[in-house]
Amino acid sequence: MVMTKAATLHETTFFGDVCQYFDNAAQFLKHPAGLLDQIRSCNSVYHFKFPIRKGNELEVVDAWRVEHSHHQSPTKGGIRYSEMVNEDEVMALAALMTYKCAIVNVPFGGAKGGIKINPKNYTVGELENITRRYTVELAKKNFIGPAIDVPAPDYGSGEREMSWIADTYQTLNPGQLDALGCVTGKPIALHGIKGRKEATGRGVAISIRECVSVAEDMKPLGLSIGLAGKRIIVQGLGNVGYHSAKYLVEFGATIVGICEYEGAIYNENGLDVEEVVKHRKDAGSILGFNGAKKEFKNSAEGLEQDCDILVPAALENQITEDNIFKIKAKIIAEAANGPTTPIAATAFVENGGIIIPDMYCNAGGVTVSYFEWLKNLSHVAFGRMDKRYEETANQNLVNMVEAATGVKLSPIQKSTIVKGASELELVNSGLEDTMIRSYHEIRDVKKNNSKIDSLRTAAFVSSIDKIATSYMNLGVWP
Repeated sequence: MVMTKAATLHETTFFGDVCQYFDNAAQFLKHPAGLLDQIRSCNSVYHFKFPIRKGNELEVVDAWRVEHSHHQSPTKGGIRYSEMVNEDEVMALAALMTYKCAIVNVPFGGAKGGIKINPKNYTVGELENITRRYTVELAKKNFIGPAIDVPAPDYGSGEREMSWIADTYQTLNPGQLDALGCVTGKPIALHGIKGRKEATGRGVAISIRECVSVAEDMKPLGLSIGLAGKRIIVQGLGNVGYHSAKYLVEFGATIVGICEYEGAIYNENGLDVEEVVKHRKDAGSILGFNGAKKEFKNSAEGLEQDCDILVPAALENQITEDNIFKIKAKIIAEAANGPTTPIAATAFVENGGIIIPDMYCNAGGVTVSYFEWLKNLSHVAFGRMDKRYEETANQNLVNMVEAATGVKLSPIQKSTIVKGASELELVNSGLEDTMIRSYHEIRDVKKNNSKIDSLRTAAFVSSIDKIATSYMNLGVWP
């Protein structure tokens, strides 16, 4: 979709962007101004510094934890390890977590954390010291706990860091039965949950699949329904971008472009994602991949190539008023948080495009984190109690059908029918159901009010209304 320029330039903050979206949606609701202000504001902002030893020197590290809303407990949100982290960003991401949880009906308030470092500049031992000290600082101020605030991985962090956090919290709270519920995104061996690592990317793919399944919405874009044959460009080949691409291919789409910080590659006939990953691991760059027909040293140029769907899965503010008019995609699926600025988003939607908003599109991670938290509180893996019972019941049913009909099923047919659900299958089922229900809930809000201009506004309307209802039921507002 070629854009026509119709917007003015202006400076804004990331949290300001989120508040702008909030205010645009709030006009469609009848809640009191004071209640809306309570929902919009960050309840607790904790900025702290701590020293760590790096080589023979001492270095002071800046860190944050923001709890945006306490309409539900605990609060929930990842910890970002990045030199670019600042208070405004952490506040914005915490706010998005609040709305995200409400959209997918996960009973958490929103939170976010940040440590201002580049993990690549530190040894494993130094990263462990930083992570453990960060956890201690949170514990000192009661900013972590399975019923208080539950961190998770984010940009620059993963299972390893979550293990260090869990161990540190357990050490500080000996005998606390639910201590491992203090953090999610843990490895399976430390009571994590199967499917968590790929959950965000899988959720992104499901959200896109749902969007393109509605003929009424695809017709104005000139697109057929379904993912089969859809040409997709993915920005970012990290955990979220890789798994988004992987599942989109499984669902029938074609990845024609991949963008990374070192550059971008493109092939209108399709790229083999696994081969690109292998090439990057060997060469240190996606550039020079044999399967690419075009490559760009300026990664931003990769976003502007011909495609049906663009999936920004990197950092915020990647699609702005400076490049939105060059974007040819008809659908933008925001796998990252805040990849599209408000001006750019408005221009894209006004020109007929569809944006699947970040607060819904990438909610697969917090959805499965919720399942992990439930697993930690119940102290039993999903499927462990009933898998064999289910298989026995199904086997008895098969035996009865065979006896009554005289028809014998093949071993493969029997195993397919009899098989009980594993933890991974239950997690994927819960994730898929959540993403499907939430998409159509948002779409219905938009469809039922002709003044609502986009899925993002509809998502905010839905989430704000749910949060306001929670506050009123708590008695916080008369």
